[in-house]
Amino acid sequence: MMLEKIFPKIHQEGYKFLIISGLLTLILWSMSNFFGFIFTLITIWVYYFFRDPERKIIEDDNYLVSPADGVICAINETNGPIELGLENKKFTKVSVFMNVFDCHVNRSPSNGEIEDILYKPGKFFNASLDKASEENERNYFKIKDNKTDDGIVVVQIAGLVARRIITQINKKQKIAQGQRIGMIRFGSRVDVYYNKRKTIVKLGQNVIAGESLIASF
Repeated sequence: MMLEKIFPKIHQEGYKFLIISGLLTLILWSMSNFFGFIFTLITIWVYYFFRDPERKIIEDDNYLVSPADGVICAINETNGPIELGLENKKFTKVSVFMNVFDCHVNRSPSNGEIEDILYKPGKFFNASLDKASEENERNYFKIKDNKTDDGIVVVQIAGLVARRIITQINKKQKIAQGQRIGMIRFGSRVDVYYNKRKTIVKLGQNVIAGESLIASF
C-alpha cells in the first residue's frame, strides 16, 4: 500500500513520454552531469504527471464527486452549454482548475449513462479564465444520472499548455461514480454542470477526483 502511494501506476498515455524522457536522460548523463540531473528531474515529473492512483469512491447517488484533482476556481449559476442544446436550462457550474502538478485523470461525478459526447476544437487561453469555457479546445460529456431529468454535464477544457484531450468512454455506455472518463495533457480545467442539488464546496478549496464531494441532495 505504501509502495503504491510512492509509485502509483501511470495512465497508458504516459508511457511514450516516460520512455522518451528516460532515453534523453540516459543520453544527457553520458554527456553532462548537469543536464543529466535536470532531465532526471523532468523524467520524475513526467512519471508523476501521468500518475493514475486508485481512489475511494463513496458510491452514493445522493452526492456528486469531483471530476478532477485541483482547486475550485469558479462557482456560477448559468445556462447549460449551447453545444448540447441546454442553453435554456439553468445549472450550477463548478470549475476545477488543474495545474501541471495535479493528477490529470478525470472521473465521472455520478452513476449513469453517457447520453452524448461532443468534441469542440478551439483556442488555448489560460484555463482559469471564464472565456476558456467557450473558446478553448473542449470535450463535453452529457450524463443521464439516476436523480434528475436534465442530467449532468462534464466539460474537459484544454488550457494554456494542454494540446490533447483524451476520452476513455463511449456514447451510450453505462458508467459508475468515480469511473475514469479521460484525461487532459498538461494544465487544464474541468467544468461540471448540475441542478436540483446543493453545492457543498467553496471557492479555493482543493479537491480530489472521485473522492471529494461537490454537491448533494
